[in-house]
Amino acid sequence: MIVVDLPLDRDFDIRSQAAQRFWRALEQRPLGPSPHALPIQTSHRLILALRAADGWLEGNSYRKIAQGLFGAHRIPDRGWKTSDLRSRIIRLVKTGLRLIRGGYRALLRHKRKDKYDES
Repeated sequence: MIVVDLPLDRDFDIRSQAAQRFWRALEQRPLGPSPHALPIQTSHRLILALRAADGWLEGNSYRKIAQGLFGAHRIPDRGWKTSDLRSRIIRLVKTGLRLIRGGYRALLRHKRKDKYDES
């Protein structure tokens, strides 16, 4: 017999989900979705951000990065400096650099929805 001892603390909900996934694994049943799984759109945006940051760190211009990520057909012939796509690339590069410099750790933390938090 295997026993799981869970403290009744702020992380009880995530611990109980982990214990249930562990039990399912022992029983060779499907685990179900991970409680920390990111939404598909968030995953896609983070992948783009890391690719954009890699391009920027290799010395590519924002225009070249945009061409690599979205294709040359999306690049406006005129008005690149004021283009929405250019602004998006700049934001992606900044996000990617933040992730590279340690911001990825925030993705590993469990986001709490405390009912009783009075802040």
